[in-house]
Amino acid sequence: MKLDLFSPKAPPLFGLDISSSSVKMVEIVEAGKEGYRVERYAIEPLPRDAVVDGNINNLEAVTESVKRAYKRLGSRTRHVAMAVPTGAVISKKIIVQAGLREAELEVQVETEANQYIPFALEEVNLDFQKVGPAPSGPEEQEVLIAATRKEKVEDRVAVAESAGLKPLVMDVESYAQQSALALVVQQLPKGGKEQNIAVVDVGGTVMNVSVLRNEQSVYAREQAFGGNQLTQDIVSRYGMSVEEAESAKRSGGLPDDFETEVLRPFMENLAVEVQRALQFFFTSTQYNSVDQILLSGGSAVIPGLDEIVHTRTQVPSVVANPFGAMQTASRIQVKRLVQDAPSLIVACGLAMRRFDPS
Repeated sequence: MKLDLFSPKAPPLFGLDISSSSVKMVEIVEAGKEGYRVERYAIEPLPRDAVVDGNINNLEAVTESVKRAYKRLGSRTRHVAMAVPTGAVISKKIIVQAGLREAELEVQVETEANQYIPFALEEVNLDFQKVGPAPSGPEEQEVLIAATRKEKVEDRVAVAESAGLKPLVMDVESYAQQSALALVVQQLPKGGKEQNIAVVDVGGTVMNVSVLRNEQSVYAREQAFGGNQLTQDIVSRYGMSVEEAESAKRSGGLPDDFETEVLRPFMENLAVEVQRALQFFFTSTQYNSVDQILLSGGSAVIPGLDEIVHTRTQVPSVVANPFGAMQTASRIQVKRLVQDAPSLIVACGLAMRRFDPS
């Protein structure tokens, strides 16, 4: 199967994001002149360790969660766009002669890919996209190549097909995230132009920090800190099991001192990690300022986290909501969608693939 990272417009589809903690589905449709409407979405938790570091360890458990999410989604569309984890993909921009025919370009890409990919080409899914003229001049062009091990793609395809779905597009999580965040950036002052926008994505075990400038990633870093730390803090303070702590974290019902003794210190630690990440950005690039922080991922929904990050970093911080300028179907609870939005970023970006120009 071809990787189809950059495939042309497909039939109606929805975004399916399989993260380490849950399955997320989002369906978006066109609504009038260049507008979009969130038609439906669903989030279904995954059993612990079913997905670890982007690897699907328990195909059966993940398939069951996908089936439950699809049932709750209530869509008649079976085509899906999915993504492989960013860490599982090798991507590289190469320079080739301009005006090559498609067959010639494929040969050139395979030749170049051999130099950068530490696996035999028959073990990987490889795709490429023309970026545009090279900085050196119009006689050369830039091409983005992306490759991932076949099993990373095949596992996700197997889950979707076992759940009765038809994968049409296999994207990369970071590309899907960027296309969803472009919707958020458009809502910023001056549409975010000529600004350094730090995206802080707090997952279960890692915090991914990337800095976007004019819709291009100029920096990316991963730090070992995530929402599971809060779960562990609850376990050690209140003697709960991990499952009880996860459940209490979502639905409340924790002792009165939880906010002051556990939640607040966790938020402060997270803000310190963000500040550290920005320091790394300043010391390793030519930039020395960030104009805006966008918080995404499951932990971004903690009330007041944006203010604590702002206080610690002195950078305006908001919770990323790619649905802010969209209409919503009447079946969707808007308040709930706003809460869930930070964890739906990748699924939203995947759902937007149905509007790709062909």
